[in-house]
Amino acid sequence: MIKRIFGGFVAVMVLAPAAALAQDEPATAYIYVTYFECNPSGEARADEIVKRNFGPHYDAAVAGGDIRSWSWLAHFVGGKWRRALVLTASNMDDLLDSAGALGEIIEDATPEAGRVFTEVCDAHEDYIWEASAGSASAEVGSERGPAGFSMYLQCDQNEEEKADQIVTDSIAPIYNRQVAEGNLVSWGWLRHNVGGQWRRLLTSTAADHKTMMKTRAAIAKELRSGRTERALRQLTEICPVHSDYMWDIQIETP
Repeated sequence: MIKRIFGGFVAVMVLAPAAALAQDEPATAYIYVTYFECNPSGEARADEIVKRNFGPHYDAAVAGGDIRSWSWLAHFVGGKWRRALVLTASNMDDLLDSAGALGEIIEDATPEAGRVFTEVCDAHEDYIWEASAGSASAEVGSERGPAGFSMYLQCDQNEEEKADQIVTDSIAPIYNRQVAEGNLVSWGWLRHNVGGQWRRLLTSTAADHKTMMKTRAAIAKELRSGRTERALRQLTEICPVHSDYMWDIQIETP
C-alpha cells in the first residue's frame, strides 16, 4: 500500500496526454500532490511517521537532484483532505525516473511505519499540476511561508486558456505587489495535468494565517474595483465553482 501511495504515481503519470510530456511545452515545473483523508485522532502519528521514517528518503532525493523539493501540509481549514504530500520537479522525466525508486526504498525500509500510516490515512487523491513561466512569484520549489491558502477551481475546459491569460494580465500584478510589500511570501497559478475535478489552483503563502486573511481581503477589495472588476467577473464565469483550503506547511525541503 505504501508503495502505491508514495511511489506508485508512475502509473498515473503515463496516462497524461503526450503533449503534456513534451519538453517544449511552456510548463517550467511539475507538482505531484497526494491529498490524504485521515482519521483526525491519528494524524499526529502520521505526521511523525512522515517526518522520521519517510522524510529522510525524500530529503535524499532532493539532495541528489532527483526532485526539486518536497513538503508535507496539514489541514487547518477546508474540506475532507487532511494532509497533502507535495513533490516538485523541473520536468516530467525527473519525476518518472525517481518515483518508482522512492516507492521501493520507502516500502522496503519502513514496512511497519507504512502499515500504520495507511491505517490512519486510508484514502487519497492524486493530482499533477503544472506551473508555467510567469504564473507565480517565484520558481516552484522556492521557499514558501508556513501558512498556505489554496483555492481549487472547476473551470470550463474550453475557456481555460482564457482564464490563464486573465490571471497573467490582471491578477498576477496584484499578487506580485503583495509579495514585494512583504504581505505574501509566494503565490502561484497551477494548471491541471492529471487528477480529478479541479482544473486550476490559485495558491499563496504567508508568514501566518492572520496575515494571509488580511492580505486576501485587501486583494479581493482591489479586484472588485476599477479595471480588474471586469477581469474578475470573466474569471468567475469561466471557473464558477471553487473550494478553499488553509494549510499549515509542516515540512518543506529545501
